Amino acid sequence: QVKLVESGGGLVQSGGSLRLSCATSGIIFSIYHMGWYRQAPGKQRELVALITSGGNTNYADSVKGRFTISRDNAKSTLYLQMNSLKPEDTAIYYCYCHRTTAYWGQGTQVTVSS
Repeated sequence: QVKLVESGGGLVQSGGSLRLSCATSGIIFSIYHMGWYRQAPGKQRELVALITSGGNTNYADSVKGRFTISRDNAKSTLYLQMNSLKPEDTAIYYCYCHRTTAYWGQGTQVTVSS
């Protein structure tokens, strides 16, 4: 059974930082491409950042220079370091993995107050 469990969300003031984690099980983590998506109220889910199995990264323009995606293959865990947070970063953040099949976590709420 594949499981992706996000943690680390919460309430933070504008300019603050949070680190999200996504603990996985049931997959060979090292061969999966991983990513973070987010969905704000009333908006479509959007890509935040991706990291390939080889470690290549890609970011949405809105988070470039502020967010950093990383992975620890030994711990089967994905991370998202979020700095200089803005109110518009408020959303539910979802962990995602993909190889031949895609899997999603249940999401973690991030709220940035102004």
